Amino acid sequence: MKFQILADSSCDLTADYIKNEQISLGIIPLTIYVGEHEYIDDENIDPKKMLEDMHESKEKTRSACPSPDAWLSKFDNADYTFIVTMTSNLSGTYNSAVVARDMYDKKENVHVFNSFATGGSMCLIIDKIVEMIEKGAEFEQIVTAVTEFIGTRNLFFILHKFDNLIASGRMSKLTGLVAKTLIIRPVCTASPEGTIDVVCKSVGSLGAYKKMVELSGARCNDFENRKLIISHCDNEEDAEQIKKLMLEKYPFKEVIIRPMRGLCSFYSLEKGIIMCF
Repeated sequence: MKFQILADSSCDLTADYIKNEQISLGIIPLTIYVGEHEYIDDENIDPKKMLEDMHESKEKTRSACPSPDAWLSKFDNADYTFIVTMTSNLSGTYNSAVVARDMYDKKENVHVFNSFATGGSMCLIIDKIVEMIEKGAEFEQIVTAVTEFIGTRNLFFILHKFDNLIASGRMSKLTGLVAKTLIIRPVCTASPEGTIDVVCKSVGSLGAYKKMVELSGARCNDFENRKLIISHCDNEEDAEQIKKLMLEKYPFKEVIIRPMRGLCSFYSLEKGIIMCF
């Protein structure tokens, strides 16, 4: 029995992430446009160069989700397919995958998971799917267990710039203006519905990181069973600092620091941090 997991590129992973010959991982790239120039968010993208080009350009920038055909073309590679997408409330990626599933002649063997988040949260969901497959769970058992698991994950993020989130309508202009003019760092989270919520505001990055650590303790009490994933946009130094602050308080079973790929870099911009557990 052959299983595959497909995820959009906002998961920040590459296809060699899963080390099991019976389970393949396919990364379906989004596309970022700077004017007429196209950046495919695959393993060849250079996020730093993309952002440099974006800042130099006076043309409009935007992102585009994969087409249904991009998903559909992969379905025959396995007997069963699980799809993990970024939140449907901030992207059309989930809907595109659902359309692809409904077009497939064996759609009962395909399930699309809405992560209600992005980045590391998608990686945690992929880990759970792999765990269930390796335990020998049936298709529907996996769907039920992973759906429940998604509701237990947490995501916080702290950005230094909100330009692309604001321009795309994903965040209010007021929040971005406060952060830009008063050196206030909003601590944001993914709501249960997959939208962006500002939890609190703090002066300076360190204060915001400490507040994020404090807020994490209010979210759960089983850290020893959880993996912490810290994604950064060209900001490994702060990611290491957050790792240290988190481990001083909480006994995570594993901590991973990972650079963002194109899509997450596009919205987080330089020095952005996303933390998932």
